Amino acid sequence: MDATRTQPLLRQRPPTEPPRQPGTGDFTAILTVLFAFIVIFSMVLIPSSSPSVKNSLTILHQVPEGHVGVYWIGGALQKTTTTPGFHLKLPLITHYEPVQVTLQTDLVRDIPCGTKGGVMINFDRIEVVNRLKKESVYETLLNYGVEYDHTWIYDKIHHEINQFCSVHSLQDVYIDKFDQIDETMKDALQADCTRYAPGIEIISVRITKPRIPENVRRNFEQMEEERTKVLVSIERQRVAEKEAETQKKIAITEAEKNAYVSKIVMEQKLMEKDSLRMQEEISNAMYIAREKSLADAKYYQTMKEAEANKLKLTPQFLELKFIEAISNNTKMFFGDKIPNMVLDQRLLGNFLQDLGGRRNLEA
Repeated sequence: MDATRTQPLLRQRPPTEPPRQPGTGDFTAILTVLFAFIVIFSMVLIPSSSPSVKNSLTILHQVPEGHVGVYWIGGALQKTTTTPGFHLKLPLITHYEPVQVTLQTDLVRDIPCGTKGGVMINFDRIEVVNRLKKESVYETLLNYGVEYDHTWIYDKIHHEINQFCSVHSLQDVYIDKFDQIDETMKDALQADCTRYAPGIEIISVRITKPRIPENVRRNFEQMEEERTKVLVSIERQRVAEKEAETQKKIAITEAEKNAYVSKIVMEQKLMEKDSLRMQEEISNAMYIAREKSLADAKYYQTMKEAEANKLKLTPQFLELKFIEAISNNTKMFFGDKIPNMVLDQRLLGNFLQDLGGRRNLEA
């Protein structure tokens, strides 16, 4: 027989397991069951629970845009804030709240107040536009909590409206100073926020017309109707005055235009007369110059003729002229008596010679 067959078969032992530590398997099972319980609890209870409970139980949470995430661990506010997006936290231990840091509008409704005259009125709607500064989130929430706007906006606007109404009459609140209430409320809210909560910034305040008692409202409507009639009358008077003033200006303009035209026509006539006068003066000057030239020429001619005649007055010339004159005036006498005048030429010559000598002496 084969030797291998004759040897007895040896039994193999199973591998030995490492020794278990006491309690390890039980703890792992407990953690697994606890985690499953938390998951089931979150899936069942969280959708129907309040937002604060949701924020405490959730692990993964989202911070919306325009907000910062604020956390409380064991009720203590943490200085660390998170930006918009998804973040993780410990459920039940860490509480989370989103806080808006962009512009938000807080609407305050139904604010009753009494005027100085004792009339009760009611502001139905007041809107306060405000913003919480990002760097002041921790200090503001530490001092006034997440509902900080209830303290410094909702409650404060009630107080400031009542303060304003208590020192003003219904006429002031409803009509005369209604346009000033917005700025007054804004300044009052901002003054207290700057002093006690500097992280809150008041942008604007919008206030609607208050509700007043019906009988008072009818009186105001009648007053407004009468005021409107007065304003219409005043406006008509102004229109009539404007029309009269316009007609007056038109008349003045027309008169000024006519006066200006008359002035231009008069100046034109004066210029024509002046031109005619200058023409007459020029004509007269030309006539005088011409006549003077003619007179001078005639005077010169006369003087020259006189000088020439003076040179001609010689005895011989005068004797010649005398003889010519006698010869031209020869007369025939008929009758019993003949003139006895005897003309001696030598006697005439002597007479003319004496006459010429006298003239020379006189000269």
